[in-house]
Amino acid sequence: MKNLAVTILVAVVMIILALYLFSFQVRETEFALVTTFGKPTRPVIEPGWHFKWPSPIENKIQFDSRMRNFEMSLDETTTKGAVPIIVNTYVIWRVADPLKFYTAVGTVKEAENKLHSLAKDTQNRVIGRHNFSEFVNSDPAKIRFTEIQDEMLADLQRNVSDDFGIAIETLGIKQLKVSSDVSKEVFARMQAERMRKTNATIAEGEAQAMKIRTEADAQKTELLAAADARAKSIMGQGDAEAAQYYKMLEADTQLAMFLRDIEALKKILAQRSTIVISADTQPFKLLKEMPELGKKTNP
Repeated sequence: MKNLAVTILVAVVMIILALYLFSFQVRETEFALVTTFGKPTRPVIEPGWHFKWPSPIENKIQFDSRMRNFEMSLDETTTKGAVPIIVNTYVIWRVADPLKFYTAVGTVKEAENKLHSLAKDTQNRVIGRHNFSEFVNSDPAKIRFTEIQDEMLADLQRNVSDDFGIAIETLGIKQLKVSSDVSKEVFARMQAERMRKTNATIAEGEAQAMKIRTEADAQKTELLAAADARAKSIMGQGDAEAAQYYKMLEADTQLAMFLRDIEALKKILAQRSTIVISADTQPFKLLKEMPELGKKTNP
């Protein structure tokens, strides 16, 4: 019984030793590279248990496959037109091909040294193709910050992916600064631009106001002319009606006054009305008694 326990223990130790010597584990967040007598021969990307010959025949080198953030220091560069700006660029990268990565750079530190050099060249080259107004402008529609970052990302990806086994996921400008002299020029230019827009708006408003005033004066003249013509027409009509009464007055004064009172009474009583007034008041006196109308005799 004791010999059986010793045998099982020895077997377990041998299995563990064999697993240690002939296999290795790759986690979800790792890549591995198997070297044969010191030379890289086999990249291992899939996670899980993998087999290899024991050292010194084969060895494994493991790399973290997760994304890394590399942030450059503040650097001064110039835009198109030689306007200096200070930018702080960051790069999100990861190991994509462990064999190519190990052959080209070897370590993460060396990879970041390469990235710094390449990202700086990309930064200077791309920014140098764009005007300062595309970075700082009072009109948001003229700022092309996103397009410039995308252009820098594409440029850096072309220089890194094929040569170093590195995948660049994101590139961006974290900070952008300008010197005091440039700031004064920028503010002066922005102020001039706003003043130009203000003057243009004022001029447009004055032109609209002049147009409105001209149209209003024309309408005023037209309305006054129409009102004057209407007034003259009414006056003419009134004079014509008055002339009839004048003729009647000349013919028979009492009859003319009677007809005038009848016309006024018709207008007053055209609708239902309740009126409390003395019966002797003209023209309501007609409701009480008829006037004596005699035939006018010519003298």
